[in-house]
Amino acid sequence: MKLKGRKIVGGKAEGEVVVSEKPLSFLGGVDPETGIVTDAESDIKGQSVAGKILVFPRGKGSTVGSYVIYALKKSGKAPKAIIVGEAETIVATGAIIAGIPMVDKVDVSKLRTGMRVRVNADTGEVEVLEE
Repeated sequence: MKLKGRKIVGGKAEGEVVVSEKPLSFLGGVDPETGIVTDAESDIKGQSVAGKILVFPRGKGSTVGSYVIYALKKSGKAPKAIIVGEAETIVATGAIIAGIPMVDKVDVSKLRTGMRVRVNADTGEVEVLEE
């Protein structure tokens, strides 16, 4: 299965998907030192985003969330790529400054935690390799 989206930050990545069905806040919601989701309201609380393809509908919260994404990258705990249904400024800015491939306008309901995907953010394509 191939899903088409829109490039936000170019690049390519391949890996295991972790999917949040709820909007995600990085400030106070993801530990920048460990990559563990700490947001009490998150449906992926306790899971790590480190080295995964992170999928969620959209971001929420403070503009400082952009710097949390950058801190994740600096600590080696960032996601390999970010796929969102709707990009907003906070997450897009974080992905840009951290150099994390990002696409939006993807039907994220088709993706499930544990799938393996290949992201080509340059073309906006997400290919499911293993379900």
